[in-house]
Order: sequence, then structure tokens, then C-alpha cells
Amino acid sequence: MKVRKKQTNAKDCIVCGINNPYGIHASFYEMEDDSLIALFRYKFDHQSYPERVHGGMIAAMLDETIGRAIWIERPGAYACTLKLNVEYHKGVPYDTPLKCVAHITHIDKICFKGEAEIQTMDGKMLAKANALYMFLTLDQIAPVDGITEEDINVLVPDEVTDIG
Repeated sequence: MKVRKKQTNAKDCIVCGINNPYGIHASFYEMEDDSLIALFRYKFDHQSYPERVHGGMIAAMLDETIGRAIWIERPGAYACTLKLNVEYHKGVPYDTPLKCVAHITHIDKICFKGEAEIQTMDGKMLAKANALYMFLTLDQIAPVDGITEEDINVLVPDEVTDIG
């Protein structure tokens, strides 16, 4: 499937932050079918039981990917999670390339809903979620004096054009 656009990364976010030494450093891609795909690899630091990723890190990836999927239809929109329902189907390994595929299922003036799955690169579903978000402004979410869009979003270029 063809990539339409690569999304920006944040500086310090645990999921996408390029400066966070403990982060996942995920990259997010808007696809031609209006889905959002995150490519990532959990680290040893993200484990729970031996050889398995902690459920909180799994939930964080699902949440982040659904939350960013709204940018396909509403670029620059910000929101906070109101409800996140996660199902853990198989153990999620670390140090393995994975993808998270999300799409939006409902949008109105104040909120949106979406769904996501963490999958192996060959499409085996490991965990999935559905979530509800409320739209908010950046200053409502991060009430820091002088914070700007540029403080949060950093474009990290790469060469990905197709994701299978």
C-alpha cells in the first residue's frame, strides 16, 4: 500500500519522541486507504514478562496511533483520550519489527472514535483497541507558557513509500 504522507514526531513523547531515550521512536504514515500505520520496534526496556512487552506500552502504542489517525481528516487537531478499550490476544515481542494500523470510525464536533491493531509485519494481530477522544486546543492539553506547535512536532524524514 502506498504512503501518502509521513507524520511528524514529537520531541519527548514515550511513543514517538525522537529525544526520549526510553521511547519507542515510532514513525507514522498516512496511507492511501485513509488508515494510519505506525512502524516501530519495542525495546528490552519495554518488557514485562521475559520476552514480552508490558501491557501499558502496548496500550500506549494503540492509543497514540488512533489519536494521530484523526490528522488524516483534520490535520493539526489535538485531542485527549476519554476511553481506551484494549484486548491482548498474543504476547507482543520486543526487538521485532511491528506495525500498528488505525482508522477513525466516527467524528463529530467534540469527539471522535477509532480502532487500531498491533500486528506482526506479515499481518498477524497481537492486540487491538477502540477508543474515544475529545477535541481540545493545544493550550488546554499542555498549559505551558509559550509552548508552540514547533516545540512539539518535528519532521523526521525517511524513505518509506510502501508498507506491506
